[in-house]
Amino acid sequence: MRKKIVAGNWKMNKLIDEAVALTSELVNMANDEVQSDVKVILCPPAIYLTTISKYIESAPNFSLAAQNCSDKASGAFTGEISAAMLKSIGVEYVLIGHSERRQYFNETNALLAEKVNIALENGISPIFCCGESLDQRQNEDFIGFVKNQISESLFHLSADQLLSVVIAYEPIWAIGTGLTASAEQAQDMHAALRSHLAGKYGSAIAEEISILYGGSVTAASAEELFASPDIDGGLVGGASLKSREFTNIIKAR
Repeated sequence: MRKKIVAGNWKMNKLIDEAVALTSELVNMANDEVQSDVKVILCPPAIYLTTISKYIESAPNFSLAAQNCSDKASGAFTGEISAAMLKSIGVEYVLIGHSERRQYFNETNALLAEKVNIALENGISPIFCCGESLDQRQNEDFIGFVKNQISESLFHLSADQLLSVVIAYEPIWAIGTGLTASAEQAQDMHAALRSHLAGKYGSAIAEEISILYGGSVTAASAEELFASPDIDGGLVGGASLKSREFTNIIKAR
């Protein structure tokens, strides 16, 4: 049975006292209000991972994710953080291929495949992000474009390896543009991606992969989105920085 997941990507936000306060509020609210078995994954800035880990020890449904990792195992790569380092401090997940990493840091599908490999080698589950821009959606085979991201970065994996991967679909055109992806549009893409996985690995494997939606999820939109049959949760940005809003999203899942 697929995991139900809500992940909060804090990006480059919060000072340490704010990060601790947010985590404490989320854990307390979840303990009091969340009745389901949803997995909650917090993705704070790397500098806070060790601190935040202490505040979720008593919350079994909470896990930590890094926002990125190096494609290299170790060495003279100033400023980089290896998957082995993340594993050594108890990180269970890592975001790979987020649209901002692709756009601002020119991360290619081939590079992301290497990051997926090294995360898996170190026992960390990749949350692999994929999605199309507004131009791509309007002018190209946008479903084919996103399928290609998955093919080039994940289809070298064995079926067993793929089962450790979470996929997050980000309609980049619906993030900060004033446009909104409907639940129907989101479900159509999720179903297409699951079918794409089934074409390579078979339907039994495809049905085990959690596919999250990452297009400006809010408490108001979460319930309808999460009711869709192929949407297994959300990768949440700005709303994850507000404890009440994020808890309501978790409850929707």
